[in-house]
Amino acid sequence: QVQLVESGGGSVQAGGSLRLSCAASGRTSSIYVVAWFRQAPGKEREFVAVIPWSGGNTYYVDSVKDRFTGYRVNAEPTVYLQMNSLRPDDTAVYYCAARRGHCSGDGCSKAALYEYWGQGTQATVSS
Repeated sequence: QVQLVESGGGSVQAGGSLRLSCAASGRTSSIYVVAWFRQAPGKEREFVAVIPWSGGNTYYVDSVKDRFTGYRVNAEPTVYLQMNSLRPDDTAVYYCAARRGHCSGDGCSKAALYEYWGQGTQATVSS
């Protein structure tokens, strides 16, 4: 089992920044990728980015490219999502999710692929 806990959400004005954290515990050696998803009120859950747990390139949805950076620092059991140039349409509950099996790029973008989920953290961007 893997447990995930997100933190770092909050309220900012448009153009501001937030850094979200996703701390993993339990059988972290079984993780292949960790992804970030988000869900705005009245909308479906949306893929944001996927980060290979053991290193490699992060893959992003087009709407956040060049604004968001997903990464893991060395061997820490935590992944981060640095969100810059935030816009009101980035307002959502952000979830991290972990998958044990292989996937890459767009092949990791479906929520049903992930076995473990955090509880979510709210990010609100005002205009």
